[in-house]
Amino acid sequence: MSKIPPSIPRHQQGVVLLLCLIILVVLLAGGVAVMRSMNASLFSAGNLAFKRDLVNRGELAAADVMTLFKTGALSGASADIANVKAENYSAIQLATNARGIPTALLTNTAYDAIADKKIENTADRITVRYLIDRMCNAAGTPSSLGPKGCVYAPLTTQVTGGSSQRAKEDLPPPSTLIYRLTVRVDGPRDTQVFLQASFTKPDL
Repeated sequence: MSKIPPSIPRHQQGVVLLLCLIILVVLLAGGVAVMRSMNASLFSAGNLAFKRDLVNRGELAAADVMTLFKTGALSGASADIANVKAENYSAIQLATNARGIPTALLTNTAYDAIADKKIENTADRITVRYLIDRMCNAAGTPSSLGPKGCVYAPLTTQVTGGSSQRAKEDLPPPSTLIYRLTVRVDGPRDTQVFLQASFTKPDL
């Protein structure tokens, strides 16, 4: 009988090892992408938290302005005829950009040229800058400028009814002058928030 020659073992080609290395590379790249995505999400969430805090800090300016118009330098008629740099006030409407933000509030140099006050918190690295401008095209009292010189808001009046109310229906509603408050809050990580509101004198 003839003997069957023993089978010669084949040399391994390393295909399985090569495939495993490719899969590991793909998994590693996927892990890096997931980590970067998580870091970006955490960074965005942190910036949103900063912005929310800056909005709350911006309300400090609104509180100061309301007090200023009630009992401060702008509570009288002087606010109608002159700018008050010490109080960040302009009796004439300020020039704005396309988004309605006064251009003087966009840079620190332009801001310092017309305003002196700002609210700073060095511990939190937060600075609040704000400007108040009267919605008029020139300085002067509202009566001298007339209805075309300023922007007015109608005063709400309670309707009591009766013949006396009917007699007044043809009269124009009373109005009051509008002021604009624009706030810029600078915070950590170069975070910046702009706030804007219009208001009338609190004593009216």
